[in-house]
Amino acid sequence: VQLQASGGGLVQAGGSLTLSCAASGSSLRSYTVAWFRQAPGKEREFVTAIRTSGDNTYYADSVKGRFTFSRDNAKNTVSLQMNSLKPEDTAVYYCAAGERIILSSLRRDLSYDYWGQGTQVTVSS
Repeated sequence: VQLQASGGGLVQAGGSLTLSCAASGSSLRSYTVAWFRQAPGKEREFVTAIRTSGDNTYYADSVKGRFTFSRDNAKNTVSLQMNSLKPEDTAVYYCAAGERIILSSLRRDLSYDYWGQGTQVTVSS
């Protein structure tokens, strides 16, 4: 499966952005999908993940209550609505997909086999 992330940009603190990740080559229906981000000089970190049905989502504490992750299996896409953005949200955001990921491994980047190219999010103060 190939993943294409989009929607990044420059926004002021307190603003909103919506990231999208579109899949091709295969249906996303059987994949757990996640977003990770990497800020300059920092390690890649887990942001959020969503299970195949979309009924279960998981968030990093740093984004809980501000970000909402959803999926549309019919359109083979996922969307990350980011509200109340902070300068510390500045990073390159990557979507990733994997199958048969157990709960305890959901936040590990090595659990995901397929990665998009990343989209830059910059939040100015």
